[in-house]
Amino acid sequence: MPACEGRGDPAARCRGAAGAVSLSLDKLRLLRRQAGDAKAVAPAAPALPVVEAAPQLPVAANDAKQPDTARSVFAWVEKEIRHKPTGVASAPRQAADAMGLRRLLGVRGRGVGSAPAPRTRALDRNLPGTEIEPGLHLIESFLPQEIPPAPLSLAFAKREQQHVAPCDLLFFDTETTGLAGGTGTRAFMIGAADWHLDPRRGPGLRIRQLMISTMAAETAMLRTFTSWLSPTTVFSSYNGRSYDAPLLKTRYRLARQRDPITALDHVDLLYPTRRRYRGVWENCRLATIERQLLKIVREDDLPGSEAPSAWLRYLRGGDAVNLRRVAEHNHQDVVTLAQLFIRLVEQEALADMSPLADCPSWRR
Repeated sequence: MPACEGRGDPAARCRGAAGAVSLSLDKLRLLRRQAGDAKAVAPAAPALPVVEAAPQLPVAANDAKQPDTARSVFAWVEKEIRHKPTGVASAPRQAADAMGLRRLLGVRGRGVGSAPAPRTRALDRNLPGTEIEPGLHLIESFLPQEIPPAPLSLAFAKREQQHVAPCDLLFFDTETTGLAGGTGTRAFMIGAADWHLDPRRGPGLRIRQLMISTMAAETAMLRTFTSWLSPTTVFSSYNGRSYDAPLLKTRYRLARQRDPITALDHVDLLYPTRRRYRGVWENCRLATIERQLLKIVREDDLPGSEAPSAWLRYLRGGDAVNLRRVAEHNHQDVVTLAQLFIRLVEQEALADMSPLADCPSWRR
């Protein structure tokens, strides 16, 4: 082996140090290309120590200079790689991509630093009735009239030899957030009417309505409705056996309250009305029965299909105009149920006294 490459040859040791520095420069050039530096092709490398042909320096002095070279290399890495801000080159491209995506989706961008516009609230948010609990409103009214003096026959509902006391009847109707049913539909209003002897106003039809203005008030509404019921209560509704009662049962279960509806009797007026008037009028909707049989014409009535939107509009900060109309609609519904019940009882009694009572075409 030549002497210049020997272990004790100072020149060989210098060439070895130069080779190590060259290898470090290749790695640094690769790091700079990965970091996105445009000058990575010809990087400015730190100056290499001059290697003399005839080494005159002692070994100890040459070894003392190697840490300075290494220190200069790591200083360059600390300056050019570690402390270089990341994402500087890609930030304009990301901003351009975001703007293009907004244009593609048709999203209107807000100005930089602009605060969102304050949400305006309607001025007319007055709800009818009295707020008996937070978010729960009670609407009460009274219609003076004579209470039927004798128990009412249920023969019109195909319940032979069965009668009900007038004061035990509770006519009820609900206004809900939709017609789909299930756990996602809830009743935001429950209307009930019963014959009541008031100490001050005398006999008449008492109408009570519960309405919630917040989601959290549903539990209080169900609890209050339960307090209106007794073991002798008999429900009466129009299609309530198939819709209103199952909906309330579901809400009671979700509210972890005892279901007070299942144990009580229920007379649904839809089915006897259909048996008697199917084919006589165009349909058997309650509005049609009011107009044709009871001669009731509603003025400025809000259709029941618009009740969900009226309540949701109020929850979102809108006015309470249509919500008050929903309360009026519900009020008329329960009053109509009481009148329809009396008319069906009377017509069944007239049919029994008629000489054509045994004719199938008469008793349809």
